[in-house]
Amino acid sequence: MANMVMFFILAVVILGSAVMCVMTKRIMRAATFLLFVLLGVAGLYFLLDYTFLGAAQISVYAGGITMIYIFAIQLVSKRTLQGLVERFKGSRVAFGALMAVIGLVTVVAVFLKNKFIDMSMQMADVEVPMNVIGNTLMGSEKYQYVLPFEFISVFLLACIIGGIVISRKDK
Repeated sequence: MANMVMFFILAVVILGSAVMCVMTKRIMRAATFLLFVLLGVAGLYFLLDYTFLGAAQISVYAGGITMIYIFAIQLVSKRTLQGLVERFKGSRVAFGALMAVIGLVTVVAVFLKNKFIDMSMQMADVEVPMNVIGNTLMGSEKYQYVLPFEFISVFLLACIIGGIVISRKDK
């Protein structure tokens, strides 16, 4: 019962922070709400007793990625950010809602076609050992993820270098 209560609290924090992250007009507040979303997801990992994934979520995403966003925000000049006022146009809102519905239908179709829900119900009692998760994340075989991790690290390095180049550009 306590796990269910904690789940609902974390779900409310995650959903509320996500909505506020998207709806706020101040970019630093959006980054702060994103931090709360990422910490809530880490709380879900801890609730499921995946302490490694929870710690990785906090250190990599809540710590690292949020700090990169904040540094990028600070690198952009205040004059650039002050003039930005986004108005909601009916056509853009309708297009966004249409894209969200198309995305939802696509995800549901993939889930139903591949029977992910049935497989997850069958494997509900099976616990995956931590060494299997570690080998999958850091292995170089088929269906293992060391190569995407390396691409992401090179991409983040390119973003940092690009931010430095933009901030140092003389006019």
